[in-house]
Amino acid sequence: MAKAKSASIFLPSMQSTGNKRSSCPSFRLREVASMYFTMIMVFLVILVVALQGTAPRENYFPYKVPLDPQSFLELSWNVSYPEQVVHFQLLVKEPKFGLLFGMSDRGEFENADLAVLWSDGHSSYFGDAWSDEKGQLHMDSQQNYQLLKAHRTPEGLYLVFKRAFSTCDPKDYLIEAINISAIHRGVQRVQLLKPNISAPELPRDMKTMEVRAPDVVIPSQETTYWCYMVELPDSFPRHHIVMYEPVITAGNEAIVHHMEVFQCAAEFDSFPHYNGPCDSKMKPDRLNYCRHVLAAWAMGAQAFYYPEEAGLAFGGPGSSKYLRLEIHYHNPLVFKGRHDSSGIRLYYTATLRRYDAGIMELGLVYTPVMAIPPGEAGFLLKGYCTDKCTQVALPPAGIHIFASQLHTHLTGRKVATILSREGREREVVNADNHYSPHFQEIRMLKKVVSVFPGDVLTTTCMYNTEDRNQATVGGFSITDEMCVNYVHYYPQTQLELCKSAVDLGYLQRYFNLVNRFNDEEICVCPQASIRQQLSSVPWNAFNRDVLKSLYDFAPISMHCNKSSAVRFPGEWEKQPLPRITRVLPESAPSCQPAVGPPPASPALVNLGRVKAE
Repeated sequence: MAKAKSASIFLPSMQSTGNKRSSCPSFRLREVASMYFTMIMVFLVILVVALQGTAPRENYFPYKVPLDPQSFLELSWNVSYPEQVVHFQLLVKEPKFGLLFGMSDRGEFENADLAVLWSDGHSSYFGDAWSDEKGQLHMDSQQNYQLLKAHRTPEGLYLVFKRAFSTCDPKDYLIEAINISAIHRGVQRVQLLKPNISAPELPRDMKTMEVRAPDVVIPSQETTYWCYMVELPDSFPRHHIVMYEPVITAGNEAIVHHMEVFQCAAEFDSFPHYNGPCDSKMKPDRLNYCRHVLAAWAMGAQAFYYPEEAGLAFGGPGSSKYLRLEIHYHNPLVFKGRHDSSGIRLYYTATLRRYDAGIMELGLVYTPVMAIPPGEAGFLLKGYCTDKCTQVALPPAGIHIFASQLHTHLTGRKVATILSREGREREVVNADNHYSPHFQEIRMLKKVVSVFPGDVLTTTCMYNTEDRNQATVGGFSITDEMCVNYVHYYPQTQLELCKSAVDLGYLQRYFNLVNRFNDEEICVCPQASIRQQLSSVPWNAFNRDVLKSLYDFAPISMHCNKSSAVRFPGEWEKQPLPRITRVLPESAPSCQPAVGPPPASPALVNLGRVKAE
C-alpha cells in the first residue's frame, strides 16, 4: 500500500480528436500533455479530519470550489465517513476535453495514481491507471475509481465518480487529505474532508458586521497579500462573535484565496490607517502588532460556528478597536483591472454566552535564535508549552480546545501539536503533514481536546530550505520563519502565549564551538546580531548536526505570558526540556480491496454515449 498523508490530484486536459483512439498500454504523460494543447493542473491535498458522519447521497455535493481562475472547471464533493468513500462531481463547462485525474505527492506526473476519462464526442471511456518514476502511463489491473454518472446539461459536462479513502492496490495513494492546487503555474488549496459539525442555534439578537476591502484593484501579479485597517466605532461595547462567513465579490471566487481578520494589541492607543500590499515598505511597522486572530477563511471553507456555550469577545474595555484585514489574492493568469471588495462577515451578539472563548499561541517565539540552515530538506524545530506554565496558568478544571490554526511562513512543510500528560504523549491536537503556507484557515477539531494543569503541548514544525543559501531565522518578515498553532478554546484564561526558544547563552556557546572547529572565523563579538553571526556560519555537515543537537537538548527560555510582554511570575529562563518517555504510535490505516475480479486485461472501459439532460 503506497501511503501518503497528502495526495496531489492533477487534471491534464486532453482535447478530443474525433474517433482516433490509442491502444498502447503505456506512453509518456508529458507527450500526452503536449499532444493535446491545453493542460490544466489541479492537485488536491486531502486534509483529513477523521470524523464520523452520515453517508451522503451520491447526488448531494455540499462543498464546491473553482479549479481555475476562469472557472471552466468546478469541483464539488461529499464524504462518507462510515463508508470511507469520497464522491466527486466535476463540471467541465467547455466539454471538449478528456481528463487525467490523479494523485501524487505534490502534483508531479511521475509515480502518480490516475483515473483516465476520455470522450471522443460519441462515447466515453473510463479506467484506472498509474505512472512510474519515468512518467510512463500504465493501465491498472485493479480498478478502484468508479464512474457513477456522466451527463451533459446546458452548463456543461458533469462527471460523478468515487474512490475509497484507501485501497489494497500498491499503485494507489491512501486518501487522507487533499490540496487543490494549481492551474498552470498557480496554486489553489482546499480542505476536502470537512468535519461533520451541525450548525448550532443562533441568538435572536444577533447582528452582523462586514470587514471588507474598499474596492481594491487587484495587482496584475500572481500573488498579492493585501492589508486594510478597520476601526470600530468609539465606545463599541463588549460582544460575543458566534459565527463568521466569507463575503466574496462575484467573479473573484477563484482569485480570493484566503482571508484573515486580526485584532490589534490593546496596549497601543492608536494604529495608523493603511490600505495596500502587506509587503510594501510603506506599511507601518506597528501593524505587526495586529496579530490576534478573530476570523480566518480559506478557499473551500464554509461558515465557522463557535460552540453554543462560548463566544469570542471583542469590543469593550481592554479590547483594541483596531482590526486588520488581510487578503491573499491568487491571480495566476495575471488579470488586470479586476476590482474586489471581499471580506469576512462577523455575526455577534450582546447576549454574552456562558464562556468567553480564548485564543492562545503555542509554538516558537518570534526570535532569530531559532534558525534553519540553508539546503535542508526537512529540518525540525520544536516549541513547548511546558508543564510548569500550564500548572500556574490554567484553572483546575482545565481548558477545552475546539479549533486550531497552524501557521508558518514560506519554508514550512509540516506542523503538529501533541498533548502529553505525565511524560506520555496522549493525543494529537492538530496536525498537517502536507502543510502549505498559502492555505490557512481555522479548522474545527474532530473532538474537543481538554488540557489540564501540568500538561505539555509540543508544537513541531518541519522546514524545507533547499532553495536558500543563507540561514532562515525566526521573525516577522515573510522570508523569516514562524512555528505557531493558534488554538481556540474555552473558558478564556490570562494565558495568551505559551511558547519557547533556545537559551541565548547556549546559542552563543554554539558559535564559539563552531569557530573553534572551523577554518573560517565566525563573528561572535557582542555587537554582532544573531542574524549576522548565523550568516557567517559555514554550513557543513558538522555545523548542521551540532545545531540540531543544540535544539534537541539545550535549555529553553519560556514565554508563559499574559500578553506579548508580561510573563506570569516565576523563573522562566534556562528551563529544561519536557521529558517525554512514551510517544504515540503511528496509525496503520486499513485498506479496502476493489470489489469483483480485475479485468482480463488492462483497458479503458467503454461507457457508451454521454447523455444530454
